Amino acid sequence: MRKIYYQYDPQRRVYRRVFPTVGQRLASWFWRLLLSVLLGGVFFIIYWFMISTPQVGDLMEENSRLQSQYRVLSRKVDDALLVLHDIEERDDNLYRVILEADPVPEVVRQAGFNGTNRYAELMDMSNAELVVNTSQKVDMLEKKLYMQSRSFDEVIELSREQENKLACIPAIQPVSNKDLKRTASGYGYRTDPIYHVRTFHHGMDFACDTGTPVYATGNGKVVFAKWQSGFGNLVEIDHGYGYKTRYAHLSKIMVKVGQNVVRGEEIALAGSTGKSTGPHVHYEIWIGNKDVNPVNYYFMDLDADQYEEMINLAENHGKIFD
Repeated sequence: MRKIYYQYDPQRRVYRRVFPTVGQRLASWFWRLLLSVLLGGVFFIIYWFMISTPQVGDLMEENSRLQSQYRVLSRKVDDALLVLHDIEERDDNLYRVILEADPVPEVVRQAGFNGTNRYAELMDMSNAELVVNTSQKVDMLEKKLYMQSRSFDEVIELSREQENKLACIPAIQPVSNKDLKRTASGYGYRTDPIYHVRTFHHGMDFACDTGTPVYATGNGKVVFAKWQSGFGNLVEIDHGYGYKTRYAHLSKIMVKVGQNVVRGEEIALAGSTGKSTGPHVHYEIWIGNKDVNPVNYYFMDLDADQYEEMINLAENHGKIFD
């Protein structure tokens, strides 16, 4: 049924029928529609924010749970970073000091932390600051763990090299001498037993019977094994790392040039060949191109008291055989 419109005429005091134009009808419908939309929007907002549906409640609860989990994760990552920092400190100030290696530069440990913004896609999330901060910490932990793993690989390699170096450094006496009774003469100026002039003795003499086993004092390679004037039968071993040892006046050589030997391996028998006044072993240690006092290189053979006694015996002129 079509709607009929009336308008009151105050002069005649009657209602008279009016006929609105098409434009007026369209305008009326437009304003009614606009009012309906506005009222609908207001009611929807009130419903959304003030009347919680089960789905909305579940989402809000899930969001709260995720925030709590992020906070817990952030605290755990902080704890892990503190532990890792302690490991880095021990690495630089203990392990590398023992192995005589330089610490890892801080710029290397922090490499890659100041790049482009990798977290831009997270900035639109709710609680973006918490999410981004936690993600940055996790990335930092991952990179620091990688660098520390690389550092430990290097430390392991250094320790293996150090272990090999310790095995090569001369560290025992060339003959069995637990009671130190075979210690004859030490390193330094002595009176030559043949020419009776004061000369420098470049090694230590160990008095022993002909045929007494002579041992390599560290791992290495034989580089000389034959007669040499003055020394008689001589064995020279290159231990690497700048160390060499010599064993002179031998009655028999039991190794060949190029042969690898290990500490404690029998390499010869003691004798009195060359310039010698009696059966003994003349023993020298060289570092680079300089001979050093062998008395400081028996640390695997002697305890503190024996070492002190050995020092006293070596300082004494004793009996010189060559």
